[in-house]
Amino acid sequence: MLNAKISSLFLAADAWLVGFIVVLIVAVLAAIAAVLCWFLGRKLYKSKLESQLGDIKARADKMIEDATAESKAIKKEAILEAKEQELKLKNEFERESREKKAELNKLEQRLMQKEDNLDKKEDALQKRNEEIDRQKKDLLGKEQEIKKTQDKINHQHELMVQELEKVAQLSKDEAKKLLSAEILEETRHDVALQVRNIEQTAKEEATNEAKKIISLAVQRCASDHASEITVSVVPLPGDDMKARIIGREGRNIRALENATGIELIVDDTPEVVIVSGFDPVRREVARLTLERLIADGRIHPARIEETVAKVKKELDQEIKAAGESAMFEVGIYGLHPELIKLIGRLKYRTSYGQNVYRHSIEVAQLAGLMAQELGLDVNLAKRAGLLHDIGKAVDKEQEGTHVQLGADIAKKYNEKANVINAIAAHHGDCEPKTVEAVLVAAADAISGARPGARRETGTNYIKRLEKLEEIAGSFNGVDKTYAIQAGREVRVIVKPEQVDDAQAMFLAKDIAKKIEAELEYPGQIKVNVIRESRCVEYAK
Repeated sequence: MLNAKISSLFLAADAWLVGFIVVLIVAVLAAIAAVLCWFLGRKLYKSKLESQLGDIKARADKMIEDATAESKAIKKEAILEAKEQELKLKNEFERESREKKAELNKLEQRLMQKEDNLDKKEDALQKRNEEIDRQKKDLLGKEQEIKKTQDKINHQHELMVQELEKVAQLSKDEAKKLLSAEILEETRHDVALQVRNIEQTAKEEATNEAKKIISLAVQRCASDHASEITVSVVPLPGDDMKARIIGREGRNIRALENATGIELIVDDTPEVVIVSGFDPVRREVARLTLERLIADGRIHPARIEETVAKVKKELDQEIKAAGESAMFEVGIYGLHPELIKLIGRLKYRTSYGQNVYRHSIEVAQLAGLMAQELGLDVNLAKRAGLLHDIGKAVDKEQEGTHVQLGADIAKKYNEKANVINAIAAHHGDCEPKTVEAVLVAAADAISGARPGARRETGTNYIKRLEKLEEIAGSFNGVDKTYAIQAGREVRVIVKPEQVDDAQAMFLAKDIAKKIEAELEYPGQIKVNVIRESRCVEYAK
């Protein structure tokens, strides 16, 4: 039994060993087969690769052969092109060389020709210098001869002068002075005549042109003039209203005068009260206040103060509206609001009976029309014309002339320098710097000198005429003077034996200058100097 177990164990061990050997053999065979397959595959891949390399090499050789052939063709073509370019450059160089050579030949010919001309000129110059030297020698000889002759003439002249001095009993210097005085007088007379003729011609042409321009401007500008004085008359419904206006112990009239700053005159004139005052705005406030109080019927100090305050407020609005209306009527814009108010105040201001508000509008329109005719700055002329009398709006409240005050006001509210100059120069207080300033002064004179535009008191009028005649008669040679045309013209009759025609012209200028310096007058004054010569003879 033990043997049986041992033999079974040996049999089992043999079976396992046989299986192991079989497996080992199979594994070895598989490895050998794998190695053989790898070697066979590598050999096949190598043979395939060698075949592909052969094809590639064949193609590369083909490409090299083609490239070599193409490069040879390109090289051949490049060589041919280079030869052609070389030939072209050679031909062009030869052509340029020929042109340069031809140009150089021309320049050489010109230089040779210039050299020939210079040689000829040099020869001519040398001949001319020789001729000049010869003429110089001749001139020196002639100069010596002339000098000798001049010495003889001077000697003869001295002898003649001495002989003339003996005959005339005058020295040489005295004779010179006498001749110089006569020549100077004759020359002055001739110059005066020429100046007179030239000035007369210029005046005629300028007068005609100025008349044309002024007439056109005046025709196109028609303004109304309001004649006012320093008093206003308020009608009353009855004489019993005077007592109510005066009030108990005069309290009403005092309250009205204190509130308005004017004077009320209640006299024996039936059914009227006179409002008197130099300030036109205050006078207007008093007039309107009095009319409203009379219409309302309630007249007492409290009501008076209330009405005055209300009227002042309304009048301020009217003044502003009047200033804006003037600005729009003239056609200018951009004025300072305070200037607009001052223009409106001119509506209640008069000068020699002429309303300054309408006068300012008229001056602006006239200046603008004349500037348009002359091709100048129309806006500047209108602006300066409207503002030229702006100083009259405050001249009752501030010290100074209306010209100075107007220039200061324009400067204060940043007006342009040309506008300020026109305001300051419209009465000749300073020199005008622009033509527009001259036009403003001319327009002011036209508006003020228009017949009926202004008036003045009889006393002042007579004094002005007397002063005008006195100034004209203060010159030498004046016989009589007459102020005519309401003081617009002064006729001066001179003594003909003392004043000739040329001196009469200068006399008229001197009289006009003295009138400008010493006399105040509206518009302009014509100085007419008259010289009359009478020749009388009797037949016996």
